[in-house]
Amino acid sequence: MDKKDILSLSLVQLEEEILLIGEKKFRAKQIFNWLHQKKVTSFDDMQNIPKDLRTKLNDNFKIYHLEAERTLKSKIDGTVKYLYRLEDGNHVETVLMDYSYGTSICVSTQVGCKMGCKFCASTIAGFRRNLEPSEILLQIYESERNSGKKISSVVLMGIGEPLDNFDNVLKFLELISSPEGNGLSLRHVTISTCGIVPKIKELAELKLGLTLAISLHASDNKSRSETMPINNRYHIEELISACKGYVSKTGRRITFEYALIDGVNSSHEDAKRLANLIRGINCHVNLIPVNKVAERNYSTHMKTVQSFKDSLDKLGINATIRRTLGSDINASCGQLRRNAENI
Repeated sequence: MDKKDILSLSLVQLEEEILLIGEKKFRAKQIFNWLHQKKVTSFDDMQNIPKDLRTKLNDNFKIYHLEAERTLKSKIDGTVKYLYRLEDGNHVETVLMDYSYGTSICVSTQVGCKMGCKFCASTIAGFRRNLEPSEILLQIYESERNSGKKISSVVLMGIGEPLDNFDNVLKFLELISSPEGNGLSLRHVTISTCGIVPKIKELAELKLGLTLAISLHASDNKSRSETMPINNRYHIEELISACKGYVSKTGRRITFEYALIDGVNSSHEDAKRLANLIRGINCHVNLIPVNKVAERNYSTHMKTVQSFKDSLDKLGINATIRRTLGSDINASCGQLRRNAENI
């Protein structure tokens, strides 16, 4: 019999499972506390759980774990990048970043990615599978154990498209924010998407309080389709309409991520089109110098980024330049995984 993934169970689901093995319901909250507050890795560490129940737990459930196969730490800013090996031998990447307001973590949601964005290393290796809620969660728990730091904010912006793994991501959000568990406010969570419009609309209806970041990276359909195949399915006008709906329903400001590529989307005319596209939306633009990827011939000069920001400022658009972290350890997504799996 396959053992159940206990870290992926909500408290309500765990209560149901505990009743099924003949135990009292209140035990579920104790177990949930051990798993998500004390973050134990073995049922035998649950000291206030009777030995016979611990035996049942070992017989019926499994606490999954991740192994940090590689750990790289930036000598420049202390950013840490983990290559985590999953139990089936696949790999994901996780990045731990220190800011003035606390420690933030960027987690992966899939093994690989289907979206095919041309400036992203994650997609070159192809898609393997979705991550389970526990595998997303464990990137946080293991990174806290490995670093000794308490994580105060989470960004779903690593390998994979979060809204393509929608149900498991929602389950992860339920687990990470549970008051009986980790208790992280979803106001400290950001989900980044390349623009799966139906899921953006569905997310808006849930009003979870999280921040939505849209990987826009272009201001017209032709340019966006050339680098982001998702635009062939959901045109930029449809995406912007969904963003307006998200802001209206949730009251939350949207972030538009814009990776600047010299000679592709970085001209003053591009800035004017972008300003016209998003004007009137409660949003801000996060300008990103594109990461260098060996298989792609894209590059960005910081002079270009600053010039683009100056153009947006003059056009009345709030824009910031993303702080570059971990530049000496290739902290962008996908490169460590590909090296580890020779893909």
